[in-house]
Amino acid sequence: MLKNQDHRVAVAPMMDWTDRHCRFLHRQLTRRALLYTEMVVADAIIQGARERLLGFDDAEHPVALQLGGSDPRKLAEAARIGEASGYDEINLNVGCPSDRVQSGTFGACLMKTPVLVADCVAAMKAAVKIPVTVKCRIGVDEQDPEPALDALADGVFSAGADALWVHARKAWLEGLSPRENRDIPPLDYDRVYRLKARKPNEFIGINGGIQSLEEALRHIDHVDGAMLGRAAYHTPGILAGVDAAFYGGKSEPFDFAALIDAMAAYAARHIERGGRLGHVTRHMVGLFHGLPGARRYRQILSTDATRPGAGPDVLKTAFAAVDLVRASAEAA
Repeated sequence: MLKNQDHRVAVAPMMDWTDRHCRFLHRQLTRRALLYTEMVVADAIIQGARERLLGFDDAEHPVALQLGGSDPRKLAEAARIGEASGYDEINLNVGCPSDRVQSGTFGACLMKTPVLVADCVAAMKAAVKIPVTVKCRIGVDEQDPEPALDALADGVFSAGADALWVHARKAWLEGLSPRENRDIPPLDYDRVYRLKARKPNEFIGINGGIQSLEEALRHIDHVDGAMLGRAAYHTPGILAGVDAAFYGGKSEPFDFAALIDAMAAYAARHIERGGRLGHVTRHMVGLFHGLPGARRYRQILSTDATRPGAGPDVLKTAFAAVDLVRASAEAA
């Protein structure tokens, strides 16, 4: 089991969003929250392009690699590669409902085969020394979430899983698009609370629809950890309050001057390696949501930062449009 205090807050793995540039930004805002990669398919890792798929900045720690797959042998090999690459945790995706995940017979459809999931966890645990965790739904399609989630949890913990993160919504593999499934059917947080009550000695974290740190704190009255998803991505400034709220850090104005310098230097390094400024800034658009100057800031990042040849000076110009004093105070 994970130490509850270590991973009280996490930023969810989100396809096409939580890439290495996004995670670097998030790490400047919180030193303690656990960050997750996008889901990476085990086959892709085994077959190559590992630097592109697995590369990350040392500043991102603690950072977990989320794997997709359903073959215990391949997942074990991918987990070994992930550990050798420096990741702090390996997580198995048992929650994504997208069509491309279903076609690979992994993601949320694995909720229907809890024995196979347990076999996958056991194989990964045998392959690595770092924690192995699972992220799942409360059920899929017509499953009854009571026995479905219990069966999944019983299996993965018997196999040695160190934690189970539960997205408190059913996944619908037929009849709803992944976008529709973000809001339908309703979230059922109480189902996750009941699982924690049933397994008091195991780490159970909750995910799904958490919009603020205040909501996350309320969930932690019932479970061990709270995972922020779209709220952390679209309004990343909320992460600046995580360390004080959840880990006993000092509640003081956030140092946005240091953030400016860190992101500009990071963007410069990325550009030197052949990247583009827009790869970095696309994750920063919502940073100052609701604050004076935020609109102009967004305009600069959405236009100037995406032009060929754009450099870190554009990023500094965007920051200059914002009332950073007020932003720092509100982030405290």
